[in-house]
Amino acid sequence: MSSQKKGSPVRVANLDNPVQLAVIGAAHGIKGEVRVKTYTGDPLDLGSYGLLYDTSGKSYEILSIRPSKTVVVVRFAGVDDRNAAEALNGKELYVDHAQLPQDLDEDEFYYTDLIGLAVRDSAGVSYGKVSAVFNFGGGDVLEIKESGKKPVLIPFTLVSVPEILMEDGAILIDPLAAGLVDDGSTSADEEGEEPDAPETDDDGWAR
Repeated sequence: MSSQKKGSPVRVANLDNPVQLAVIGAAHGIKGEVRVKTYTGDPLDLGSYGLLYDTSGKSYEILSIRPSKTVVVVRFAGVDDRNAAEALNGKELYVDHAQLPQDLDEDEFYYTDLIGLAVRDSAGVSYGKVSAVFNFGGGDVLEIKESGKKPVLIPFTLVSVPEILMEDGAILIDPLAAGLVDDGSTSADEEGEEPDAPETDDDGWAR
């Protein structure tokens, strides 16, 4: 699957269908460079999408990009010193969905396309819809929202989400693996019940 990002729908001026590709982090050095976390399969691909936009609609042109451990170091046009670079910290960068490559393989998709898909299990039981995709550092998770209930998070893994049915507008989940139901194996003491006392012999030793 493709790893372009991901997340709940946002409004971005000038973009009809925004897709988040990156977020700007701390300044790097004194010449205006910034550290950028990307959500593209290859972090360096961020430089191939043309102009990027923040939520206000301001555009950003990448002049240079290079890898640095878990991020890329980027130089944007018009950002020439550390003060200007520091002012960009936290800016989310987007492109329009139409700018993304559309020649995906059959088993590939953009995470943003998951938003709004129905969630059900193999028995047809409904669990609501996908409302967001997040990554808090331990892998991707799906936020599932069912009408009248609080959102829940499930791991976005092959075990928890074995099938993505884009043509049907749905994903199939394993509710047990996803943590939405328990397996009924809770022990008596976990349920607050007192376990049976061990039998003892005449001397008081446990048998």
